[in-house]
Amino acid sequence: MTRWEPGARERLVVAAVDLFTEKGYDKTTVTQIAERAGVTRSTLFRYFPDKRDILAAGQETLSLLLTEGITEAPAGATPLEAVAAGLDRVSDAMGTLNRELGPLMKAAIAASAELQERHVLKSVGLATSITAALIARGVADPTAHLAGELGVLAFTRGYAEWSESDKQSERPLSYYTAAALNELRVASATLG
Repeated sequence: MTRWEPGARERLVVAAVDLFTEKGYDKTTVTQIAERAGVTRSTLFRYFPDKRDILAAGQETLSLLLTEGITEAPAGATPLEAVAAGLDRVSDAMGTLNRELGPLMKAAIAASAELQERHVLKSVGLATSITAALIARGVADPTAHLAGELGVLAFTRGYAEWSESDKQSERPLSYYTAAALNELRVASATLG
């Protein structure tokens, strides 16, 4: 087993998702994940503190990309236009592996209360990042919070639809997140 093979982090994520789907989260061990990925347990622990954190592997990057996109949105952009810019930045970074893992991750999360909890915490963290980036742009606190929550919902809905859509489709993730954000914008206007 080679200790520092390129792509070890990605192989660990794929191995974990596969095993969580096959055996269930609770019955999957760190040793099994490392073996499936072709790395040692110590290599796994260099990347992740525990097996639960494997499914949150890209959260920091996701938050950073969202924040960058919002920060770099044009000065006159509305809060939701700035959120759309953040979603576009994230979409540009998502590749084939992200698309393929979506349905598997969804199934693994649905089957584990612990992973459901982690998923909720991830969503809260993303909303907090979006909100902070909007406040830094001068958006009022309540508006920033609402736009942050809508951004997370748009990402979640868009990512789910993208990852479950026909893999031959040329439509990028940004198409799905933009459509979801627009649906949410229209829906929020009906709240009264």
